[in-house]
Amino acid sequence: MKAQKFRNLIGSIIGFIIAFFILCPFFLVVINSAKTSADIVISPISLPKNWGQMLANFKGVINNVNFSYWSSFKSSLIITVVSLILLTLFSSMAAWVLSRHHKEGWSNFIFMMFVAAMVIPFQVVMLPILTVFKNIGNFTGIKMLSSYKGVVFAYLGFGGSMSIFVLHGFIKGIPKELEEAAWIDGCSPEGTFFRIIMPLLRPVQMTVLILNGLWIWNDYLLPSIMLGLNGKIKTLPIAVSSFVGSYVKQWDLILSAAFLAMIPIVLLFLIAQKQIIQGMVDGAIK
Repeated sequence: MKAQKFRNLIGSIIGFIIAFFILCPFFLVVINSAKTSADIVISPISLPKNWGQMLANFKGVINNVNFSYWSSFKSSLIITVVSLILLTLFSSMAAWVLSRHHKEGWSNFIFMMFVAAMVIPFQVVMLPILTVFKNIGNFTGIKMLSSYKGVVFAYLGFGGSMSIFVLHGFIKGIPKELEEAAWIDGCSPEGTFFRIIMPLLRPVQMTVLILNGLWIWNDYLLPSIMLGLNGKIKTLPIAVSSFVGSYVKQWDLILSAAFLAMIPIVLLFLIAQKQIIQGMVDGAIK
């Protein structure tokens, strides 16, 4: 009994230590958002003297011409929402087809290709992707670089592997008899998917939505390559970099802008954290 309590105590201590290191960057962003740039440089880990400075910093960020907060917020929102809708829909379709043909060689081969793509770092393909998207634009006449279409298309490619992997395991646990009963009643494959399968996927789809949403909303590298740092379309992470110059770094505005960019996605995560955990557990068990 004592040994069990000791193990629980050690586990709790380790958990608190891990939580501290994870939350420490967020804590630093919050407290430094309520300081002037000079105070941040002098003492970045001390508590702010005047929390009212945070509101002044927020106003300075939102009213800053170079930052364009509302325009950047709109761009991030459009890219994130459209990417998540298409990513969830197409990944669910692909996972359903692959799971229902998992005994066939072609299905296993394609699924393993998706799994293998998960381990390829983005840095390996970030330069070739520019050439590929430029050639696609020249061939089709559809502008892929410096456009919403190109960024959304890129996120579909890079986010599809993980989404299909999570959904695939969940769908395998859905009884196939439900689909057979729908087919006997005259339901088409499309109708079976949207009327039978899609409603059952909501828990795990929520997990896919949140995990991909956190990544897409906070991503800096892919939009900076696809859109450019000085393009007409800027996401919030790209806009934050406008406060960083070669010789001057406005730390008060940088950290305040980062805090403003984090608030929507943090609130979404807190609201949907139960669905995330439940969806991951369901996908792993099934």
